[in-house]
Amino acid sequence: MMTTQIPDGAGRPWSRQVLRSNNERVLLERLRAAGTASRAELARVTGISKPTVSTALGHLERAGLVRETGEVVTSGRGRSAVLYEVDPTAGYVVGIDVGRSWIRVAVADLDGAIAGRAEVANTARDADEMLPAAASIARSVVRSAGLDWDVVVHTVVGSPGVIAPGTSEVRYAANLPGWGRPGLVERMQAELGTSLTVHNDANLAALGEHAFGAGQGSPLFVYLMVGTGVGAGVVVDGRLFQGAHGAAGEVGYLPFAPEPGAVRERAVDESRPADGRGMLEDAVGGDAVVAAATALGMVASRAAASGSAASGSAASGPGADSGPATALALGAKDVFDAARAGDPLALAAVRVEAGRLAHAVAAITAVLDPTLIVLGGGIGGNADLLLKPVREALAQLTPLRPELAASALGRDAVLMGAIATALTTAREYVFESRSTD
Repeated sequence: MMTTQIPDGAGRPWSRQVLRSNNERVLLERLRAAGTASRAELARVTGISKPTVSTALGHLERAGLVRETGEVVTSGRGRSAVLYEVDPTAGYVVGIDVGRSWIRVAVADLDGAIAGRAEVANTARDADEMLPAAASIARSVVRSAGLDWDVVVHTVVGSPGVIAPGTSEVRYAANLPGWGRPGLVERMQAELGTSLTVHNDANLAALGEHAFGAGQGSPLFVYLMVGTGVGAGVVVDGRLFQGAHGAAGEVGYLPFAPEPGAVRERAVDESRPADGRGMLEDAVGGDAVVAAATALGMVASRAAASGSAASGSAASGPGADSGPATALALGAKDVFDAARAGDPLALAAVRVEAGRLAHAVAAITAVLDPTLIVLGGGIGGNADLLLKPVREALAQLTPLRPELAASALGRDAVLMGAIATALTTAREYVFESRSTD
């Protein structure tokens, strides 16, 4: 006798166990979308019979995946129905944003509610020091939130560089010394003791803005991250576009030759590693802002005097990602603070930076025709100063006019993208591990 196997959405053959699992997954997702619902409401919106809904909810409750949250009167006779909700404490996720200047960490429950976070200056000299430092900060954040580490289901790390699909190799992370060494992801997973994925930071920032920020509802938008380095994340119809080798959005490698002969001079520089900093990254990253200001005659003492007038300004914070400045060294944050205070040399340096950024925006627009380009990162976070001159410079470069906007999440974009990405994996992992008999 021949039997027919009907595969479910995951490709597994039909069985009572698979049917039950599918029903429970549908109910969980419906509860997550609705917030709370009764058994009768769930049966009505899913088409699953009331007895099956009751049985499934009982199993999910015993597994710690849903919980009762109250009762509601359903008829004039005073009968009440029990309300259920997804239990967000069934697991937790950790997001880690590793940059040259800062390491940011957050822990969240399965609803994405942040339970704890920290931001610590990155003083590590190389990957050998950064790995244990990031792991130590993560464990400290979880502990400070009153949680045990073993409740963490999944960790997502955002960093510069490209993680090639199907591998754990990190390439083109020139701003993090030693970050491209073989075995990095495996060593970090050993330090943390959780399941782990590593993503490009600009890609995570793009996902964060799409889920929680300026990119919500945009069918095709680009997050342009400008800080120590330069990168972009491309989101199409809610999904990240990574290209054939995971390198889509590595706009720091766009050619940039504002002066005659610059391309030829760069091409014969054989001392430069093939996976080092790109031409556009050299032109618009944090060091470039300082170089432009210095070339115009700006010095640290002048920046400090001008910047003091801008102290306390809420707009002065985002530039901190370019690295902490000292009394003797001019930093990118000093330049932007001074520009806000009206310093003419700082304002001129900002215009130089904006003009160079306009080249990146023009190239991105010509290739992708995005609905929106969101400017973020430590330097890009100064959109209050940059957006107007970028638009003006763009008008001289191209007839294409993309919508430009400041990041809504600011310095939290990578972290929130890491949390959003981790939730997808963690929810499925928790369901699979707890819903089985």
